[in-house]
Amino acid sequence: MTDSDAADAGDIEKFDPGLTQRMVAVLRPFVKTYFRAEVHGLESFPPAGGALVVGNHSGGMFPMDVPIFTVHFYERFGYDRPVYTLSHDILMAGPTGSFFRRTGYIRASRENAAGALRSGGVVIVFPGGDYDAYRPTLWENVIDFNGRKGYVRTAVESGVPIVPAVSIGGQETQLYLSRGTWLAERLGLKRLLRSEILPLSIGFPFGLSAVIPPNLPLPTKIVTQVLDPIDVEAEFGADPDFDEVDEHVRSVMQAALTELAGKRRFPILG
Repeated sequence: MTDSDAADAGDIEKFDPGLTQRMVAVLRPFVKTYFRAEVHGLESFPPAGGALVVGNHSGGMFPMDVPIFTVHFYERFGYDRPVYTLSHDILMAGPTGSFFRRTGYIRASRENAAGALRSGGVVIVFPGGDYDAYRPTLWENVIDFNGRKGYVRTAVESGVPIVPAVSIGGQETQLYLSRGTWLAERLGLKRLLRSEILPLSIGFPFGLSAVIPPNLPLPTKIVTQVLDPIDVEAEFGADPDFDEVDEHVRSVMQAALTELAGKRRFPILG
C-alpha cells in the first residue's frame, strides 16, 4: 500500500455520524419537497454487513442520487452503519474536503472501497461516472457504464453482495444535449482535468451552458428503485466471469429503469 492509499484508508475512519445526521436533517426537507424524492425497495436491502450499491448516475453538475439515497437509507437503518460514496479527487480537495470525508465521501479507489466494505459499511459506486451523469436527456433511460466493470472485482474480492439501484428524473433537471466529447478532446481537457467530456445543456437561468455558467436544477420528481441483492458467488460460482456478472447487473438495472420509465407520465412532473 502506498502512502496515498494509507491516507485514503484513514479517511474511512473520519466518518462522523453526528455531523452526518445533522446534514441529513438539512437535506431531508429539500429532497422530499423540491425533488419529491422517493426510494423504494430498501426492505430487501441486506440488514447488516458490507454491500456495494451500484447505480446509474444522473443530474450533471448537481447529481442528487447520493443525497436522496442516504436520506432514505439512514431513516431506515440509522447512523451506526455508514454509507460511503466513491468520489472524484476534486471533491476531496480544498477546505470542504474535511466535511465530505466526515459525511462519508471517500476517494474513488479499489483500496478505499475494499476497506469500507470490509468494515461493514455500505459503499455507493457509479461506474459510469461523469460520462453517465451527463448523458443526453433523450437517453436518460439507458444504462451505460461506458465499459467500466471494476465494481465487480471489488465486490468479489471484498466478499459482499452487489445491490443495484436505478433512478429516474435526474436527467430532467435540465435539458442535456451532448457530452461534448469532441469539444473536450479539442481543448485537451483529459490532460488538464482528467475529463473526456465538456457537456452542453440548456437550463435555468442562463440557457445554453457548457458546464459554465452552471444552471440551477429544475424541481423534477426523482424516484429511486433499490433492487434485490446479487450474491455473486452463489449465482456465478467461486470464480465468476466478471464480464458475465457485469452484463447481468446491467440487464437487471435496465429492466428496472425501463419499468420506472413506463410509470412516468410527464417530464419533470413525474
